[in-house]
Amino acid sequence: MNKKFCASAKRVIQVEVQAIQGLLEQITESFSKACELLLSCQGRIVVLGMGKSGHIAAKIAATLASTGTPAFYVHPADASHGDLGMITPQDRVLAISHSGETLEILTLLPLLKDLGVQLIALSGQEKSTLAREANVFIHTKITEEACPLGLAPTASTTAALVMGDALAVAVLEARGFTKEDFARSHPSGSLGRRLLLRVREIMRTGDQIPVIHEQATVAEALLEMSAKRLGLTAVINNQQDLVGIYTDGDLRRTLSQNHVLQTTVLREVMTEGCKTITPEILAAEALDIMESFQITALLVLDEREKLIGIVNIHDLMQAGLSSQP
Repeated sequence: MNKKFCASAKRVIQVEVQAIQGLLEQITESFSKACELLLSCQGRIVVLGMGKSGHIAAKIAATLASTGTPAFYVHPADASHGDLGMITPQDRVLAISHSGETLEILTLLPLLKDLGVQLIALSGQEKSTLAREANVFIHTKITEEACPLGLAPTASTTAALVMGDALAVAVLEARGFTKEDFARSHPSGSLGRRLLLRVREIMRTGDQIPVIHEQATVAEALLEMSAKRLGLTAVINNQQDLVGIYTDGDLRRTLSQNHVLQTTVLREVMTEGCKTITPEILAAEALDIMESFQITALLVLDEREKLIGIVNIHDLMQAGLSSQP
């Protein structure tokens, strides 16, 4: 192990931790006013930043957008060449510049003022032009950069990022943003699938459902089970009502009891009172039921308690669900 590498890494982390801890002193009335501006915005939050601050700005915009506050990032240089048209008087601008003197951002300030756009500034310099011109200024000062040359933005960008997260989360909580709201903006994510995906969207229907009459023989049931490859078959009566289920486990018990498969009637050996679900329940709930009862499939009934589908654990796994969100 190279001790110099490790010592350098530890120093960087210590410097950045110190920068983050220093932000606690900046959670003042200005922070509260910034949250109020974000929360009351009738348009979108436009986040500006150049260079490394631009990368931080883009991340903050993404965090805001995914937590209930419509936002997007605009490159300040592009704004001066036409993209300023993306900003409307109903928007709020969140500008990030450690020096507070970034020329590309300062160029936009008179234009934003003409539009009547409220400006929130994150800067490490409280006497900077950006700080003076902002409607709300949040100080993200640091004592030093983690870069030993004091040049590469390191602790300063970390401080801006953390303050951006603090703003986003504070507004999220004030907005009453829920896990369901989060899922709607992350439909392809694991949380989105757990909170949005319903059984009706993935269940097998029609000819895919293994089903057989209660007066059929076990041999006939075995053929249906083999054809549908789900390790079970639903059992119905003359009225098409579900009366039971016959599974691989039932088959093993049938064989152990020396029943003749070609003559034994299914009604005599099936399992009654099987677990069922409705098509509108969340697929994640179906998975929880399967795991709780240690079963691999569930039959789906409609409001008349008629069999309309089946879902098994492999269907849920293929849909991207797991037992942990």
